[in-house]
Amino acid sequence: MFTLTFKVENQPLDIKCQVDAGENVLRAAQRAGIEIDAPCAGNGTCGKCRVRLISGALEMQPNPRLPYIDYEEMWRLACQSKVIGDAVVWVPATASAFKQDIATADLSSPEELARYEHAIQGIFSSGLSPSSSESCGIAIDIGTTTVAAALLDLKTCKVLSKASRGNGQIRYGADVINRIIQQMKPGGKERLQKAVREETIIPIMQTLLKDSGKSASDISRIVIAGNTTMEHLFIGADGDSIRLEPYVPEFLELTGVDANRAGLPVPPDSPVIFAPNVGSYVGGDITAGVLDTLMWNSDLMTLFIDLGTNGELVFGNSEYMLCCACSAGPAFEGGDISCGMRATTGAIDSVYINEDTLEPEYTLISGEKPLGLCGSGLIDIISELFRTGAVNSKGKFVRESPRIRYDEYGGNYIVAFASESGTGKDIELNEGDLDNFIRAKAAIFSAIRTMLKSLAMSVDDIDRVIIAGGIGSGINIEKAISIGMLPMIPTDKYSYIGNSSLTGACAMLLSDEAVEKVFDIGRNMTYIELSTEPGYMDEFLAACFLPHTDHRLFEQT
Repeated sequence: MFTLTFKVENQPLDIKCQVDAGENVLRAAQRAGIEIDAPCAGNGTCGKCRVRLISGALEMQPNPRLPYIDYEEMWRLACQSKVIGDAVVWVPATASAFKQDIATADLSSPEELARYEHAIQGIFSSGLSPSSSESCGIAIDIGTTTVAAALLDLKTCKVLSKASRGNGQIRYGADVINRIIQQMKPGGKERLQKAVREETIIPIMQTLLKDSGKSASDISRIVIAGNTTMEHLFIGADGDSIRLEPYVPEFLELTGVDANRAGLPVPPDSPVIFAPNVGSYVGGDITAGVLDTLMWNSDLMTLFIDLGTNGELVFGNSEYMLCCACSAGPAFEGGDISCGMRATTGAIDSVYINEDTLEPEYTLISGEKPLGLCGSGLIDIISELFRTGAVNSKGKFVRESPRIRYDEYGGNYIVAFASESGTGKDIELNEGDLDNFIRAKAAIFSAIRTMLKSLAMSVDDIDRVIIAGGIGSGINIEKAISIGMLPMIPTDKYSYIGNSSLTGACAMLLSDEAVEKVFDIGRNMTYIELSTEPGYMDEFLAACFLPHTDHRLFEQT
C-alpha cells in the first residue's frame, strides 16, 4: 500500500488516500471524491485529466495527448498514470470546472425567461389547461453535461428560482455509452446514481429552496426530463440494454414514482413524474422538448434539433413525427478536440479570421484570456478556416502562415499563442481535431437527410427549423450551413428556443393535461435506428467533407 496525496487548487486541506501498487490515479481520485474531468472516461484520448506530479513517482506510458515538453514539466494524465510509490499530485481548479462553471440555458437571463413565458402561454393557448394548485413544484432537466432546474409557483406559473450545475457524472465519461459501461462495473450503479442525485440534483434543490424562500414541505410534485440513459441512471435501472442489440431500454414510461423512491428531500409521497422515452437514444428530454415546440399542434413541417452532448432530431407536424438520434460524439461540447472545452470561463465562443493574414479575432464567454474552444467557437473557426482557404474540403491545411505550423501529423492552426492564452501554452487546432469535428457535423446532416429520404421528402419541404440545447444559442447559423452541418434553407426559417426540455418539464409541472399530452407525443413518435437504416452510412460518408461531396446541396439558388 502507498499513500497518494492530492493537493487540490483553492482547497486548504490535502486529501490523502491509501492505494495499492498499480492503481490508476483517476480511479483513486474518484474513490476519494476528487472531481477530475475525464470526458473520454479514462481512455486516454481526450487529454483533459491533467494533474502535476509534485513528488514521488507515477508510471505513465507516452501519450499523444500529452506533449513531451509537458511531460518534462511533470504533467501527467491521471487516467493513464499508475501509482508505484508514495506520491503527491497537484489538481488544478480547471479539473472541476465542469461542476459549477458551465454556461447553460437555465432560465437565468431575461431572454430565457421571456422565452419560457412565451412558451407556457403558447402551450396553454393550444387547448391544454393548467392545474389549480396552491403549492410549488420543481422541474428538472437532467442533461448529460449539465442539470438545470426551476422552482415554480403552481398557481401563478411564475418561476420563483432557478439553478444549474454540471452533471457530477461527467467525470465518468462525456457520453452516455461510457456512463453505461461505468455503471456495469462493480459498484458502478451506486456511483453513477450518487453523482447525479446527491452531488448534483439535491444541491440544486437546496439552492432553489434557499433562493425562493420556500421549504421542502412546500413542494408537492417534481417533474424530471432527461435522455433515456440519464433517467435510467438516476433511478438506478440497468442501462446496459440501451447500448446492446436489440436496443430495448428497461423502460420507456416510468410511472408511480414518489419522492421516497426517487431519494429526493421533499415530502415522501410527492409524485415524481418522468417525461416518457421513445427509444434508446431519444428520451424524455425530447418528448418534453417537442411539447415546447408546439409542432404537435401545427401543420408546418418542422425540424426540431436538440444539440448538446448528443444530437437528437424530430421531423413532422400534428399528423406524424419521425425521430432519431445521431452519434455525433462529444465534439459539440469540446470533447475529442485537443483544444476543446465546455462552455465555461475562458472558452472562445465566436471567431472571425482575416482572409489575407489569417489572423483571428475572437470573443470569450467570460474571462480575460482564452483557454480553449467550445462548440460554437469550433463551428466558427472551422467555417472561417474553410472560407479563407486555409483548409480544403477534406479538412487539411493548405496555406502558409505564421499561424499555421506543419509537423509529421499535418497542419496546426494557432488560435492563440502562449503569450496570449490563459494556459501559458499555444492553443491550436490540428487536423485530427478537424477530422473529429467534421464527423460530428456529418452525423447531424446525414441524420437529417436520412429522415427526409425515408419520407420521400427533401430540405425544400422543411417549413421551419427549431434548435434547442446547450450550444444552440451560440451557433452562427450561416457558418453552420457553410460547413455542411445544417441544410441550406433561408436563415429566417431557423429559430432557437433555449432549454426546451426544462420548459416542457415546467409545463408538465403546471398541468396534468400537459403530462398526458407529453405521454401521447411519446407514444405517437416513430423512432428510427440510424445504424440499421438503409443508405445512412452512404449519407454519412458523403457528408464527411466541407461542406459535402455534393456541392449542389450548398449552392445559393
